[in-house]
Amino acid sequence: MSHTAHIPSHRKPRRSASKMALRAGVTGGVLSTLAVAGASGAANAAEPVTQTMELPTLTADLSTQVAQSADATQQAAANYQLKAERDEAFAKAADQAKKDQLAAEKKAEAKKKAEAAAKAKAEREAAEQAASRSSERTTLASASSETVAAPASGSVGAVISFLKAQVGDAYVMGGTGPNSWDCSGLTQAAFKQAGVDLPRTSQQQSTFGTPVSLSNIQVGDLLYWGGAGSAYHVGVYIGNGQYLDAANPSKGVVIQDLSGYPASGAVRVL
Repeated sequence: MSHTAHIPSHRKPRRSASKMALRAGVTGGVLSTLAVAGASGAANAAEPVTQTMELPTLTADLSTQVAQSADATQQAAANYQLKAERDEAFAKAADQAKKDQLAAEKKAEAKKKAEAAAKAKAEREAAEQAASRSSERTTLASASSETVAAPASGSVGAVISFLKAQVGDAYVMGGTGPNSWDCSGLTQAAFKQAGVDLPRTSQQQSTFGTPVSLSNIQVGDLLYWGGAGSAYHVGVYIGNGQYLDAANPSKGVVIQDLSGYPASGAVRVL
């Protein structure tokens, strides 16, 4: 026995290993819980700061994007409207051009028809006048054997009637009527009855009108002797191979046969 055995011991009794382990586990769990809670609290405490700092940046970027999107949309709308206006303007211009072309074609067609109608009318009137003159010449030719015939209607008839009324008048150089004539003075006065102003001299009269061959002469054609433009005598064909002229001082105004004094040429005045 120890000499200290009788002294009461103040040491705490030893804890068993199992109790110590239990306590360590509890303590570790509490500490872990506290650590997790602390970390969570720290995170929760820091979160408002992060959101407060980032929110203005996100809001500004979003606002800029919205504004840019609105501008792009507005520009697209403006471009679309401009394109639509251009398309409409082009369509109107094309439609107007088509209308103008149709109007021009109609106008040209109407002008063409009017010209054709005017040409047909002129040709018809010319044919009627030619037929009338032919009829007059035929009538006058059948009555040419008479010294003085009754006045015939129409321009050719007026010329022939006037000439026959002067048969028997005297021939005087430079004479222009009413009772004495030279050759060109008589023909000038005769064609004036039909409204035709012949030149005064035989030279000028021989180139007035349309030249015709002597084989195709008709009543009322002007005959000349000598060259065209240098003729020295003129008369008028009255049909049946005869002509009327102011012949010379010895004969005066007479009707003669072409066979006895053939002409050099002829012109058609009427």
